[in-house]
Formats: sequence, structure tokens, C-alpha cells
Amino acid sequence: MTASGTATDVTGRAESATGEDGWWRDAVIYQIYPRSFADSDGDGMGDLNGIREHLDHIESLGVDAVWLSPFYPSPQADAGYDVADYRDVNPTFGTLADFDALLAQAHDLGLRVVIDLVPNHTSSEHAWFKAAVTSLPGSPERARYIFRDGKGAEGELPPNNWGSVFGGTAWTRVEDGTERPQWYLHLFDTRQPDLNWENPEVIAEFKDVLRFWLSRGVDGFRIDVAHGLIKEKGLPDNLQDTSQDATPTGPMWNQPGVHEIYRGWHRVLREFGNDPMLVAEAWVSDPSALAFYVRSDEMQQAFNFNFLLAGWDASEMRRQIDQTRAANAVVGATTTWVLSNHDVVRHATRLAMTDRNAWRHGIGPEDPQPDAALGLDRARAATMFILALPGGAYIYQGEELGLPEHTTLPSDVRQDPTFRRTGGKVIGRDGCRVPLPWDSTRPGLGFGPDENTWLPQPDSFAGLAADRQNGVPGSTLELYRAAIAIRRERALGDGDIAWNPSPDGVLDFTNGTTRIVLNASADPFPLEAVETVLASSDDAVRDGELLPNHAVWLDVD
Repeated sequence: MTASGTATDVTGRAESATGEDGWWRDAVIYQIYPRSFADSDGDGMGDLNGIREHLDHIESLGVDAVWLSPFYPSPQADAGYDVADYRDVNPTFGTLADFDALLAQAHDLGLRVVIDLVPNHTSSEHAWFKAAVTSLPGSPERARYIFRDGKGAEGELPPNNWGSVFGGTAWTRVEDGTERPQWYLHLFDTRQPDLNWENPEVIAEFKDVLRFWLSRGVDGFRIDVAHGLIKEKGLPDNLQDTSQDATPTGPMWNQPGVHEIYRGWHRVLREFGNDPMLVAEAWVSDPSALAFYVRSDEMQQAFNFNFLLAGWDASEMRRQIDQTRAANAVVGATTTWVLSNHDVVRHATRLAMTDRNAWRHGIGPEDPQPDAALGLDRARAATMFILALPGGAYIYQGEELGLPEHTTLPSDVRQDPTFRRTGGKVIGRDGCRVPLPWDSTRPGLGFGPDENTWLPQPDSFAGLAADRQNGVPGSTLELYRAAIAIRRERALGDGDIAWNPSPDGVLDFTNGTTRIVLNASADPFPLEAVETVLASSDDAVRDGELLPNHAVWLDVD
């Protein structure tokens, strides 16, 4: 039995017999962005065999699972989130046989595997969309997507005022030879047409896709744009000003109909036992509304982006922790903590910024450059803090090395469609997607067999490479290993929290026999001398005081 009282499987990982206390409830999951993790063949792009070569690194962290960002066939208009075939592997990344080998190797190491599913839209190169644009209005082929007649005397205006998340209009007109060519909806890039989730054929197709991968042995799915599948009836104009809103609302987001889709998916997963899980990428600001996604008959996890957006603000962090945990408790779900991913500025850079929302459009070479040392201190402290919270936690590749955002990428190498569609006004997400540094002594810092990397690495990556940190006391890599091990040993993810009195800027709580203190203030915070330090984010405790921008775990048993 584990400390949480659940049985263990042959991997030694926590496993539930009923699914009510499933492995995901307190799991630490490591996100792999395949094109930037490791390159096995020298083309400058990461691949599945490159991941296999470094699975021992992930296993050594002590995590429970890996999540793979898209590896499907795709023209890569949006780095693989434009899927042309949901049942195969992009040749750039390998083959289905390579995927099966990766899955088997991960399972042998005790790691479950979660893969990305992108259901809001397909690639414009998907067979369905190719058929749609060569068919006439009203055809079954077009009914799989959201085609509409335009406004104006000649239908020359878009059907409504919706904008693309990536900039510009969300509608593109198809030149199909008719007198009034129709428009199709794309909430993202023009090459990512939105599917029509009111169509039973779309519903059936994705249930079959789920079964395809579950039959191969995957352990779950991260659902891209989980809050966007259903649009409000009639597609009315968006009357809300969301230009300053970190989590935009409107008639295209978080519609009630999405929940029936996920109840159907839940039933599909249960065909394969109680272990498979779904995690929602749902940018929903209301914690009670977000909790709907993790009701007992829907998904198992939903990323807590409100906490990610809290910045280095102790009062806001506590508010988000309390609100989210209270909302999730109503539906019997745990909370899923995350600080970085492939869509946001890395928290080793983001947390050094004075304005917690200033990074939303990315950081470029012309922007003020955050203090790297301050950012790393805060990132290490924030990571220790979330790993001590009850629930699940996600780690984005490279954060265990303390990697910062690449904030000085030149314009001519950027590939994020947001940069192109906004004319550079939105810097985009390339800076958090730079290939990883494995070996400081090799060309390309060991990303592949030679110097080729699809995005250039900053000079700072050399000093942060894995070979410079492995086995080095006090390194960020060793801090992650130690913290995850203590988390598991003390069952912190399966625990509870009791807040301790603390001044403004300090977060102080007890989880079981462990006390966790994060100092986000400008002043040292005194600690009780009788308590033993289990781990600290750096040389954090001096003369019985916790220094600013640091965190510590204390034994109170």
C-alpha cells in the first residue's frame, strides 16, 4: 500500500481499483514538446527516438507520467496543433512503430503516457477539409466544419465579428466557383478550420480516435482548447471587449454543450478500465465553471491557469488556491497545478516581471529584459510551492534545468503564427519552445548529433545544460529530484493544507507533517528554530530567517 492507501501496480505507481482515487489525482506529469526535446537524426527537429534516448532523465526525476504534445501528421502551420491525420505519426517525428516502442519503454520505466488530442479544429490539409472546400454549400462534407454565408450585398463580409486568437478575423472565404462563396470559421490560424461539434459524424470520429490510441496502450489525453468546441447557437457577434482579459469570454468559449461531449468521452475511456484520464486545457476564469469539467462523469483534471496567471503575488496566489480547491471539492476533484507550458513565457522569466500580465504577448529583444537571477530564484521557490500542494502537478520540459525564456530571438527565425498574423505586435510563443540543452560540450548543446536546432539556443543555455547540473548539489535539476522524492515520501499530493498565520507577502501552510513557507515579500521572514529543513529553493534560510524570493519545506513532526 502507498501512503495514500491505494494499491500499487507493477510499476510501483499508485493505482486505484475504482477510479475514484486514480493515479492522476496526485500525479506529477512531465510535458514533452517533441520538436524541442531531443533530435536523433540530425535534421534539427526533435523526434520520438530522441525522446527514447532521454527517458532515463525523466524517470530520474521521479515523475509519474509524460505528456506528449502533438506528433501527428501535420503541415506544422501551428507546430503540430494543425492535425492532418489523428491516427498516425508525422514522418519528421518517426513512425507508429517508433511510438509503440516509446510507449513500451516508458511503461517499462514506470511512466504512464498521456498524448495531446486537438478536437476543436483540424489542419486545412485534413482529408475532411479538402473534401469540404471542393464540395458545394449544404453538402455533408461542409457540415463537418462551420461554413456560413457572408454578410453584405455579395456576401463579401464575414458572417460575424469574431476575431482569431492569433490575430485578425476568424473567418476566411473559400473561392468555390459559386456566386456567393461561403466563409469558414477558424478561431486560430486560417489553416486550422474549426470542426462542427453539432455534427454526429464529428462526435463519432473522435470517439473512434480515442479508441485507436487507447487500444495501443496510452494512459490518457490532454484536450486542446477544451472550452471551445461548442459555439453559441446562431453565432452572434461578440459584444465583449476581451482585449485586456487573460481568459477571454464570448459566444465561442465555454458553452454548456461541451460537457455532453466529455461525458461521452468518459464512457469511452471506461471501456478500457479505470486508469485512462483526460486533462482539460480550458482557459475559464471562474473556478466553479472550471470545476464542471472535472465532475465525476467528465474529465479527471483541468489545468489551474488562474494560479499560473497570479504572478509573484502572495495574496493572489492564496486567493486562487482557496477558490479553486473549494470549487473542486464540491465535485470531488483535486486541483491540477502548472507554472509553465509550450504556450506561455517560462516562469523562470515571467516571475521576474513587475506586471504579472506584461508577458501575455511574449517578450522580444526590444522589450525590457527581466532579471535572470531573480527569475530563477522565484521559479525555484514557486515550483517547490506547487509541489507541496495537494493535487496533481505538471512540469514543462527544461524547467527542471531552470531554463529561461529566449527573449532575444530575431524576427527572421520566429515561426509562431501569432507573430505573422499580428505583424509582430504579438511576439508569440517561440521563446519557450527552444530546443533543450543536454550537453554543454557538444554542438547544439547535445540536442542532436550535430549543431542543427530548429530554433537557435541562447548563450545562457550552455551553463544550464543537463550535464552541468546532474549530480551537482544545489542545482535546479537536483532540487527538482529532491522535492519530487520528498513529495512522494510524504504523500503531499494526497494531503490537505492548513494555513498558518503570516504577514503580507508570505504564504505559510502545513500539509501533514510538512510546513511550507514561500516568501514573496521584500523582507526576511523568521522561522522557528526547532523545525528541521527538509528542502529549500536555494541557500534560503540564514540565521533562522527565510530570505525573500525563496521557499522552504520544514519537518514539523
